[in-house]
Amino acid sequence: MGLLLKEGIDLDLIKTALIAFLSIGFLIVLINYLSIFKTRLPNYSLQLAGLIGNTSFLGIPIALALLPTSTINFTIGFDLGTTLFAWIFGPFFLKKRINTNTNLNFNELLKAILNSPASRGIVGVLIAYLLGLEKVLGDYLWIPARIVIVLAIVVVGTRLGIITNSKTKFFNLNKGIKYSIILKLLIFPLFIFVFSKILGFNLNETSAVVLQAGTPSAVSTILMAEAYKTNQKIAATILFTTTLISIITIPILANMINFFQ
Repeated sequence: MGLLLKEGIDLDLIKTALIAFLSIGFLIVLINYLSIFKTRLPNYSLQLAGLIGNTSFLGIPIALALLPTSTINFTIGFDLGTTLFAWIFGPFFLKKRINTNTNLNFNELLKAILNSPASRGIVGVLIAYLLGLEKVLGDYLWIPARIVIVLAIVVVGTRLGIITNSKTKFFNLNKGIKYSIILKLLIFPLFIFVFSKILGFNLNETSAVVLQAGTPSAVSTILMAEAYKTNQKIAATILFTTTLISIITIPILANMINFFQ
């Protein structure tokens, strides 16, 4: 809610937020309804880590460094759509049994959406705009938002520290983790690239959304894993590994965009 009020809402932001939100949702459904993908990514921890990117802490700074300021709302919009999907659906998915193969219960899903803090935040933003309070509330809520960011980084650092100090080999990755890494750093950004070409985005607009899609796994995946005691080690391992590998893959994506544009 603080981010929405602070940055404001325009058509570009709404458009790219929808692209991120719907793309992640489509791929989640595709993975769970096609056995060829479900067997490789059997639980929601792997799926969310492979689709929810570090769009806030890494994606936005990269965009600010590489792209003109005119595309900043494309970047922020993609971040917003990703964040909303993560916090609306992530808690619902992670409450389910880790290795369940049952279909989604849409009644439970609807209840989860209505009760989600993210959904309530959107309603709060709309009310603030209707009352003309967006600027005042944006400045006020930006303070606790920054505190939350600091606390989130502490949680992530603690989890990574536990794993790196354990006796198990950190890079001893099972097949599910490997497929999640490939999904996050290769398949998802390529999917968004094709989507952006279909929509007729120009070079900078395409770069904004593809680079966001190609960011490593998000901090929120660890926070949700910790909150629901579900696959914390898997979430932390994917975050750490994708962050390292993205040092190579993000420049490759940027060059690929320029080549095909």
